[in-house]
Amino acid sequence: MAQSGAEPQKTSRIEFPDNDRVRALCGAHNENLKLMERRLGVQLGLRGGQILIAAAEESRVQRAEALVRELYDLMAGGYPLYLEDVDQATKLAGQGVPLKEIFGDTVFVSSRHRIITPKGLGQKRYVQAIRDDDIVFGIGPAGTGKTYLAMAMAVSFLVERKVKRIVLTRPAVEAGERLGFLPGDIAEKVNPYLRPLHDALFDMVDYEKASTLIERGTVEVAPLAFMRGRTLNDSFIILDEAQNTTAEQMKMFLTRLGYGSKAVITGDVTQVDLPTGRGSGLIEVQKVLRGVEGVSFCAFSEVDVVRHPLVQEVVRAYDAYEAERRAAQPGGGKDKE
Repeated sequence: MAQSGAEPQKTSRIEFPDNDRVRALCGAHNENLKLMERRLGVQLGLRGGQILIAAAEESRVQRAEALVRELYDLMAGGYPLYLEDVDQATKLAGQGVPLKEIFGDTVFVSSRHRIITPKGLGQKRYVQAIRDDDIVFGIGPAGTGKTYLAMAMAVSFLVERKVKRIVLTRPAVEAGERLGFLPGDIAEKVNPYLRPLHDALFDMVDYEKASTLIERGTVEVAPLAFMRGRTLNDSFIILDEAQNTTAEQMKMFLTRLGYGSKAVITGDVTQVDLPTGRGSGLIEVQKVLRGVEGVSFCAFSEVDVVRHPLVQEVVRAYDAYEAERRAAQPGGGKDKE
């Protein structure tokens, strides 16, 4: 246990029966302990089957102790603990939310035997909304698991035969590049835009099986323009990057929904790539459908980011920068009608 500054006033010593499990809880080179130290403002050390906790405040010691015990119990129940899980668990520490209620909610087990579960309250509500409602919007910054969890739910529904096919779509809108410069026909041109959906699918289902599902049409990956005029029955439909839909495209997409189908729409309203003067359908739909029964809106923030811990800091820094920039504009950054 590292010592820095004044000697900590409060300490705790936790002893567990399984030394191997304790070492796994601490992570390679104690990386899990180091992360908890940074996040919780405590000092942690490993001695045999014991974890030592020290901090200047009793409340910090108690919060860390409760978290360590919960993580150990999760592992004792068969949950494989990753660094990202520890990162998310520290955000829940002290909130009175049992980790088992969130991490224990298995959405899907991937082909690599990785258990896909919610990683926080926002994701837990999102997954439950998808189970309960037929149209769900996941809106928030990059890295919050909106698309990945939607894909996991889609594959789960397909495996359990709750739907007959999965349809993955997104608008082909350039972000600083021109679609016309890309080689090939229209399908080859839009493929780079659909790559994130492909990646999520292949991360959950082995390559051969995923390729077979696509070849048979059980999983269809297509640009949004190909949705016009269709009715999609018994399908799980995911519209990704929905902030780049126009109001007309959003209405067109939502009216494709047929019997026995679910639609999940994901996007980040702070990253609209539409031409100047074109309003985002994802922004408008929040006003149009708010309060409609069977439609859920799930908002994510930087707290829900589950990528590298620095991604959360990047999102927070950009938000702060944008707030300062708007405040510095004439009129306090208020939008002019």
